Amino acid sequence: MPLPLYLLAVAVFAMGTSEFMLAGLLPDIASDLDVTVGTAGGLTSAFAIGMIVGAPLVAVLARDWPGRSSLLGFILAFAAAHAVGAVTTSFPVLFAARVVAALANAGFLAVALTAAATLVPPDKKGRALAVLLSGTTVATIAGVPGGSVLGTLLGWRATFWAVAALCLPAALGIVKGIPAVRVTEEATGGPTLRAELAQLKGPG
Repeated sequence: MPLPLYLLAVAVFAMGTSEFMLAGLLPDIASDLDVTVGTAGGLTSAFAIGMIVGAPLVAVLARDWPGRSSLLGFILAFAAAHAVGAVTTSFPVLFAARVVAALANAGFLAVALTAAATLVPPDKKGRALAVLLSGTTVATIAGVPGGSVLGTLLGWRATFWAVAALCLPAALGIVKGIPAVRVTEEATGGPTLRAELAQLKGPG
């Protein structure tokens, strides 16, 4: 498997860690930003809402975007959202940063799933997607508890900085390994958006 694919998986790991890491950080966030733990829990909902709204919307919008610039834009936006979250003292700003991070996460995955398949021969596409999505599995097993430990030792802001830092090698891999021009699915004989949406009508 090519190195850029593993670097994309690192980004997926960072995003998966970010999605679930707040479970162990909410008391410290609530105390630091002077809100209740229940209010701080809204940060988890903010990320979920961003993913629910962003995933289908960005998947449609990003179909014809250049792969390299799209992935780079999404990963940098995700990193920036965590950098803002790490330095802000305002709960509304942190809430907004979580929504932006979720939208960037959704957009990144929508484009990365296609980009990963283009990095390998046709007979290895399944393996490439497995490598990419393994980032989520590793995040659940190691990233989330690791983030909680880091937050306990160095404060919750350190966890946000760590997630932002994990995006940097992925950004380098995107610049070095992802083609600058994206060939659309329609141009390569793939299904049109209308045809894909039509599949939703079938019970299967």
